[in-house]
Amino acid sequence: MESIGVVVNPIAGMGGRVGLKGTDGNVEEARRRGAEPRAPDRAREALRSLYQRAPDLTVYTAAGVLGERAAQDAGFEPTVVYDPAAAGDDDSSDPARPGDPGAAETTADDTRAAVRALLERDVDLVLFVGGDGTAVDVATVLEEAAEETPMLGVPAGVKIYSSVFGVTPTDAGRIAAEFERVEPREVNDIDEAAYREGEVRSELRAIVPVPVAPALQSGKQVSSGSVDSLAAGFAREVEPGRTYVFGPGSTVGAIERELGIDPSPLGVDVWRAGRETDGTEGGDAESAGQRGTVLARDAAESDILAVLADPVTIVVSPIGGQGFIFGRGNHQISPAVIRRADDIEVVAADEKLDGIDTLHVDTDDDEIDDRLEGWLQVRTGRFTTRMVPVA
Repeated sequence: MESIGVVVNPIAGMGGRVGLKGTDGNVEEARRRGAEPRAPDRAREALRSLYQRAPDLTVYTAAGVLGERAAQDAGFEPTVVYDPAAAGDDDSSDPARPGDPGAAETTADDTRAAVRALLERDVDLVLFVGGDGTAVDVATVLEEAAEETPMLGVPAGVKIYSSVFGVTPTDAGRIAAEFERVEPREVNDIDEAAYREGEVRSELRAIVPVPVAPALQSGKQVSSGSVDSLAAGFAREVEPGRTYVFGPGSTVGAIERELGIDPSPLGVDVWRAGRETDGTEGGDAESAGQRGTVLARDAAESDILAVLADPVTIVVSPIGGQGFIFGRGNHQISPAVIRRADDIEVVAADEKLDGIDTLHVDTDDDEIDDRLEGWLQVRTGRFTTRMVPVA
């Protein structure tokens, strides 16, 4: 490979930690809640990984935060082929970032225009940073141009259902530097408005060529296997006085309902078990619900941290087909929240685990990711568990 095109969606993933479950159409609300940009840091991580392996690669990109800055920080001397200011889209009066191309509000039109400009340079690969929405924008241009140019995603969005992304930004950089062949992969997207209401409407948007590598994530599988026995077993072992952070998903939601909690749709809930027991070991689900208190519902990172009290258990279920337990769809459970927990419970029915060889974490914090690596016991039923590696 001689040249690569890079485009960054700088607002991708901003809605995650503040509980918006996505950023499409909600950038201002995310900022109002204190969201910080996530994509630029992940772009730098991917491009540094790429630079370590291919420092002489020719890099074409878009101006400022749309790719130029991250490429420069990684060590490259990129050629800018698209600038919103030159296209008349830039607001140079932005007082927060004066004179920074692409610092003002960027749109899907900017992403698509940048990709068109990259294709005009006959790049060997389009490396994009974002989520499923960004993947759709890139794939749309490739299909419109009838191009066979492969694309590869650096995961930075809240929702990532497509199978065109590296597992981590570092993986994406390594794949971009070392791949030798491509294969067709799916680009999927979901309706964010429906997602915020707890309904997953996934739609296949494109089939595109993607570099072949073990470190590519699979597409998300949506299934609803029975988890009743798993939920009942968990409820029997609730520890009085312990704070539980319940992640998104139907498996964890079944546990919450078993405890008498009304789970938020695809959100994060915080619940504290009361200190009074009914005299039996763990009690039953009904008594557990009666003696517990919901501290936060559909919580953002700040809401979770505000109500945590030791001891703390985080309860999560891997994403079907992908195996992520942190870093996809549950950014509210941030490194700061994970550090407060003395216990992490991973739950999944056997049917879901049968399609997952390895669990994954991608928290934006190397120390946390390293700490979570190794073998993890996953609860699969009322009394059963399985050991699964985390990488």
